[in-house]
Amino acid sequence: MAELTPPAHNSQVKSATRTLDIIEYVVAHNRPLVAQEIATALGIPVSSLSYLLATLVERNYLIREGRRYLAGPGLARLQSSGGGFSLADRAAPLVRSLRVQLNETTSFFVRYDWEIEAIVTESSEQALRYSVPRGRRLPMHALAAGKVMLAALSAEELDRYFAEVERATFTPSTVTDEAELRRQVAQARETGFATTDQEYSIGIEGIARLITIDGEPVGSLSVAVPKVRYDREMAARVFDLLERTASVLEAG
Repeated sequence: MAELTPPAHNSQVKSATRTLDIIEYVVAHNRPLVAQEIATALGIPVSSLSYLLATLVERNYLIREGRRYLAGPGLARLQSSGGGFSLADRAAPLVRSLRVQLNETTSFFVRYDWEIEAIVTESSEQALRYSVPRGRRLPMHALAAGKVMLAALSAEELDRYFAEVERATFTPSTVTDEAELRRQVAQARETGFATTDQEYSIGIEGIARLITIDGEPVGSLSVAVPKVRYDREMAARVFDLLERTASVLEAG
């Protein structure tokens, strides 16, 4: 009886194969190449090639100089023993994976004094979505990513935070009261998670998981979901995937 087998190359496998072909072709030639030359040599339609080249440039595996492409620093970094990878480098593929699985905006935040900043963020592809600003310091008290990092502070540091920080109100739901914030921080310390309900942006729910590496808190993974899509089932998925993803990042 004939055996039914799946196609050898579905679209995702073909895309992965083409990506590797591009890298190998550019590295082998050791000189700048124009897109048309790559397309002709590898038999890749220009429309598909443009997307793949843009992705490789974005990830620093290729460098674009005018119309020409050559090997980028990302390729050399792959051959290193690991010392060349920053925390953002380690978090980036996991943030992307989490965003793909949930199709909701996902970010990795780190703390700077009494503020936080997203060093990696991937926006949802849905029409209704929340975008996390890059390169901007944000208040700890109004975002789940910040609250869960407050939970990692010592008692003395937490006292300093409340003494030094003026907590602004961003929406009618923003929690600024010290007693309530301390209660939420204590809960986050127990669970490793923090949540917000429209505290920084109206209509947005936030969920974050603290990340510790070698026993030290280094940041937080967070997911931002429009309230209209945030039900019990979605909440369970977010918490589960955040826990799994965080565990992978913490394991190194």
